[in-house]
Amino acid sequence: MPYFVFRVGMFKVLEKKGEWPSFKEAKAHTNELRKTLDPKTGDKYRMIFAENEIAAQETLTAERELDPTLSGDDW
Repeated sequence: MPYFVFRVGMFKVLEKKGEWPSFKEAKAHTNELRKTLDPKTGDKYRMIFAENEIAAQETLTAERELDPTLSGDDW
């Protein structure tokens, strides 16, 4: 399975930046892309390991449920 790199923009708009067979190559490319980001835009670069591009996009855009043990004023 390959590693995918996406630029995640406002409203979770995804732009594929590349696909690599190894973690080392994907991580290096992601780090280089992150150096070029303008912090004012709010965009991010995300690397994900997935079976295919569609699975990677679905994982990145999926809503995550809040863990009730981590919320509240108890801590």
